[in-house]
Amino acid sequence: MTPKQQKHLSKFLSLVLRHRPEMIGLTLDDAGWVPVADVLTGFAQANKSMDRDQLDEIVRTSDKQRFALSEDGTRIRANQGHSVPVDLGYQTASPPAVLLHGTVDRFLDAIRADGLKPMNRHHVHLSADHATAQSVGGRRGKPVLLKIDAAGMVAAGHDFWVTANAVWLAAAVPAEFISFPE
Repeated sequence: MTPKQQKHLSKFLSLVLRHRPEMIGLTLDDAGWVPVADVLTGFAQANKSMDRDQLDEIVRTSDKQRFALSEDGTRIRANQGHSVPVDLGYQTASPPAVLLHGTVDRFLDAIRADGLKPMNRHHVHLSADHATAQSVGGRRGKPVLLKIDAAGMVAAGHDFWVTANAVWLAAAVPAEFISFPE
């Protein structure tokens, strides 16, 4: 599998496990899990050939560790970013004092007015490190990093969760907890 093919299959896997499982006949359970055999069958029916070794490679090498396999290797799910209803079972966690969010200039006015909202996802995604926030913001143009006063949010009663791949989640981030670049 070439890197280009792997990227294409990884993006399609993200799409079906996070947003549109019905595209290939999948039904996610309440926690977002689906049998690996069903994924492979669905990919084949969608003319997107992928075998188990290729799926394992995508899971293992995903730059952001987007996917998880069950302990017995028979089920798979996306780690976060769903727009379909799932309960990933994450427990609340104590975040670092400051978290980061990568975005681009064109969204800054809306963020200043309304804070960060999950939009079509269940949560706002935040990062503890600059490199990840830069990468996320850079997907849509020149990245802008916003600093989030996570300690202040916790003190004000907001909850945070952290995923298996170290993405911090919040229901929303009110504008008063965001430091904007000058």
